[in-house]
Amino acid sequence: MTGHEENRDYKYIMQELSTLYIGAKYTYEELIAEEEVPFKIKSLINTYVKPELEGENLSIESHFYYMDGSGFAYQTFLQLKTRVRFSILQTKGKNAQASYVTKVMKLQDFVKIPPKEKEEQGVMIQEIGMSKLALMTL
Repeated sequence: MTGHEENRDYKYIMQELSTLYIGAKYTYEELIAEEEVPFKIKSLINTYVKPELEGENLSIESHFYYMDGSGFAYQTFLQLKTRVRFSILQTKGKNAQASYVTKVMKLQDFVKIPPKEKEEQGVMIQEIGMSKLALMTL
């Protein structure tokens, strides 16, 4: 299995009544090229995210992992009421084995965790979710 096929599990677009979910393994370039992605998202990426990335083709996972709560892209995702779904390595009890637990956190709380701490805790971002109502107002 190639790396591209392995990451396919985390490359998806799902919509509920009020929320749009995007798998975190997508790069922004892949999202722009993907037919399923709503035009509003493509426009948001081209207008607010890409200019800040200075030509880097980051995955959503990498971008959000190192996001520090500054910049216009952060402000944009904040306006969209973005939430980050991630797995974190946890151990319960002294002799228990570590296992991954899934958590969902508001973006403004997630960016407060320093990258070094995320690395130590084994954080793996799975998806971001954003308000469809907030997206309509952009």
